[in-house]
Amino acid sequence: MKKLCGISFVFSLLFAVGCSQDETNAKGGDNQSEPLVVYLNDFDEIIEPLFEEATGYDVELVSGNGAEVQSRIEAEKGNPNWDVVWMDGQAAFARWDEEEVLLKDLDLKNIDSLNELGTSLLPESNSYVATGAHASSVIVYNTNEISEAEAPKEWSDLASPNLKDSVGMADPAVAAPPAYPFVTWFFQNLGMDNGKQFFTNIFENGAKVYPKNPNIVEALLNGDIKAAALQESNAYTMKANGEPIEIIWPEEGAPASVRYVGINKQSENKEAAEAFVNFLLEKETQDELVAAGSEGYFSPTVSDVADLDERPEDPKLVIAEGDWSAEHEAEIKEWFADQSVE
Repeated sequence: MKKLCGISFVFSLLFAVGCSQDETNAKGGDNQSEPLVVYLNDFDEIIEPLFEEATGYDVELVSGNGAEVQSRIEAEKGNPNWDVVWMDGQAAFARWDEEEVLLKDLDLKNIDSLNELGTSLLPESNSYVATGAHASSVIVYNTNEISEAEAPKEWSDLASPNLKDSVGMADPAVAAPPAYPFVTWFFQNLGMDNGKQFFTNIFENGAKVYPKNPNIVEALLNGDIKAAALQESNAYTMKANGEPIEIIWPEEGAPASVRYVGINKQSENKEAAEAFVNFLLEKETQDELVAAGSEGYFSPTVSDVADLDERPEDPKLVIAEGDWSAEHEAEIKEWFADQSVE
């Protein structure tokens, strides 16, 4: 797990969030018999002490990447061990909603705190809520390998002849999310046939598919590739570390991965679970999440929360619909698996 300066975040939040909680929340743990079990794929270093100190509830975190969390929930369908799931991936939440895994009609006392982005991402069932969205990929290029003039500016440029055999992307079946939300937007936006042709053009230009985004970072640095579609947190971390890269947000937008939170409908810890969801929608909480090192590169869904200065002033995120993404997930991933790429 990534090491973050969580302790400093805790002390900065205790007073601000503590003052915003009512007496019932502050003593919420008094009636709690078991810890709240939260499955998540980020922020595991800081969210436990923040939530416990602000609300009084005990929480137990189970952390893994998006694919691991999804696999765990699938394996536990007959006997779920989790109360809350908080992770990236609009397709997963839409599927869980359809399968009636999630508690519907959440009691969101902080619903009015959502900004325009957060409100636009609410499903009709009100069974999950977005806590942020980030670019599942932006364009990144190694400045030691290609000049600004030669660098790709739009997504279609990844198939340019001057980038023959030197472009990388993450495998949507392995790094899913964030790689699946990235590719899905093209299939939904262009249509299935045109989406396949779009990526076929890139693959025929010799693009390399890597298991996960950290593998792309390594390939960019060692010269194996010159440019890539790379998750924004990895890209900005490279930049912060002084690596020779530049980041491009294409004019057409960067496909986004949405981080949602939902409650297991079989949970026997619903009071604490709803307190957790509402806690994530506190302005003070989202301020701390934004400040959480490399994990903080995202667009908040709560009003009056500013994202990091390194990002564009108004980053253009384009988002594939969750229901559509879930419906076509098997087909899209199977198509990618069938491609003869490295």
